[in-house]
Amino acid sequence: MKKNIIIVLVSILALSCSDFLQESDPNRIELPDYFQNENDVLRAVNSIYLAIRSGSCLGEGSTMYTEERSDNMGRIDNQSNAGEPFQFTDFSLLPSNTYLKTHWTALFTAITRCNFVLSYIDDVQFEDNATREMYRAEALFVRALVYLHAVRKWGDLPLITTYLLNPDEVVSNTFREKKEKVYEQIINDLTESLKADQLPNLQPLTGKGRACKAAINALLGEAYLTMATTLADNRQTNLEQAKKYLTDAYAMRQFGELKEIPYEDVFDVDKKNTCEEIIFQIRYIQGNVNYSSSMARGNQPRGENVNSLNNSTGNGTYINLDIVKEYEDDDLRKDFSVRYSPNAASTWYMTKFRDTSPAAGTLGYGGNDWILIRYAHVILMLAEVHMYLGENDVAIGYLDQARERAGLPRYAAMQADADYTSKYPTLKLAILHERRVELAFENHRWFDLLRFFTTEELQTYIHSKVQTDYGISNIRNFGPKDIYYPIPFDENKLNPEKMYQNEGY
Repeated sequence: MKKNIIIVLVSILALSCSDFLQESDPNRIELPDYFQNENDVLRAVNSIYLAIRSGSCLGEGSTMYTEERSDNMGRIDNQSNAGEPFQFTDFSLLPSNTYLKTHWTALFTAITRCNFVLSYIDDVQFEDNATREMYRAEALFVRALVYLHAVRKWGDLPLITTYLLNPDEVVSNTFREKKEKVYEQIINDLTESLKADQLPNLQPLTGKGRACKAAINALLGEAYLTMATTLADNRQTNLEQAKKYLTDAYAMRQFGELKEIPYEDVFDVDKKNTCEEIIFQIRYIQGNVNYSSSMARGNQPRGENVNSLNNSTGNGTYINLDIVKEYEDDDLRKDFSVRYSPNAASTWYMTKFRDTSPAAGTLGYGGNDWILIRYAHVILMLAEVHMYLGENDVAIGYLDQARERAGLPRYAAMQADADYTSKYPTLKLAILHERRVELAFENHRWFDLLRFFTTEELQTYIHSKVQTDYGISNIRNFGPKDIYYPIPFDENKLNPEKMYQNEGY
């Protein structure tokens, strides 16, 4: 029975008190007694990775919560599923949106599984204490990763760091903590996880999809960079810390510059385990009906076969024409990432994730991993940090790594290009542009917009878009309230004071 711990866990994951109003099962094992040996801990750690794999959490299907919120992707159908998916891209999101609540629950499911491991791991006898510390580090890393996603989407959040055993504990812990405290916990978790000596700098083939020190450093750098650009206090200190940890992550790479790794190799399903640019990914199993990736077939419109052998009958993913126009002439990333088709929802569709192998077959059971952290992301964050610190020459050096791999002239040469300088008159906007085309459709764009612009600047930026390039989503709907998601309706209703609603909802 103890092997079925995940079933037990799922029944008590959400924060709402109503989720606990169930009769207890007299036959189930009490959770504090679950861990009998270190293999039980390993299974529980594996369940943490399984939780973030969900598309409702951080897996490949989570583009609804980030890319569709940005100017990269959207929906051409505003009626399907009661129009709820469309609300994300139309900036008309309601607290009652069921996809919003599903995302909230999935994130706290992962957090709860992390807390379960962290609460009871010290009760287990390990042959080697270094193994215990490695498992602890993995749980801390994932908890920080999930909270970093959540705090940028909701702001103030319930900050849960222990495993809650009963409804009374849930009630006492269900309140929104200030976002500054959430960031503090993220930093503490990641700093602590770096202490695990057994955790490798980069995972070998057998450990792909698990935490490593390069990923922890990269996430620390991103957290500090986000704090520096979105919080009121300690900007300079946070920038210096971001520089330190991003530099540490960069130093752990096993290659020289980005140009040594062809762009298409990063997304090649046959090289996903060996590509030196990938730091942390969510694993999918090619050909497996339950654990395969659907990115290739799901983004392919009818009549096309670039992504998958699957004979799609749909329209493909809606790609905003705005991002297609963002690519410069001769940018190698454009031909790899997007393609024109008269059968696509927007005449352009995403080709960045492909698997036409016989193993994936005509059913399209692809083997694409979902990449959460790769070195281009780290390198362009380093460009951003150095730019903020006034170290422009260093920033440009990192920026040029991405441009050179893409077959484009260096930044200095582009200063003679009137079209380029009119679109990107500052180094800051040039870095934002490079991040957009380099990391397109990888769930970074919305967070980039929140970092690069104040609320007022972002409203001006979004409203300056050409409406016809943004589909049927009304860009004029965007306002200050859309910086954050609303708190799900039932969470707010159960305790309007402690689970107060975000402004504007």
